[in-house]
Amino acid sequence: MSEKFRFTVPGRPEYVSTIRLAVESVAASCGFDILEIDDIKTATGEACQLVSCHGMEGFAKEYTVECDVDPGKITVRVINDTKELLAKTNKRCLDCPNEGEIGKLLIRTLMDSVEVNCDNDQKIITMVKTKK
Repeated sequence: MSEKFRFTVPGRPEYVSTIRLAVESVAASCGFDILEIDDIKTATGEACQLVSCHGMEGFAKEYTVECDVDPGKITVRVINDTKELLAKTNKRCLDCPNEGEIGKLLIRTLMDSVEVNCDNDQKIITMVKTKK
């Protein structure tokens, strides 16, 4: 039996830690071990940063994180399909494209399956972790 969790998050970077904790809690209650939970939590944080940051232009006003939990497996989707942006009030991330590539590599290393879909209208990162 599959269970689904859905979080809508303000795009500001300080909320990434909140989502990391929420996804950690979901993974822990599904029986993942501490190392798997840490992988899921870290990959989710990286995906949130990739999806919410729009470079010099600003952060997404909000984005969605979905967790589908099946026996032995969790699928985490981080989705931004809004064009509405929040202005950046602190240091601008001048190296976003370079940092984004490192984030994608980290996600691919930590998760069993990763799909990244980014076009002009929406960004979706889908990650799957299977219990060992």
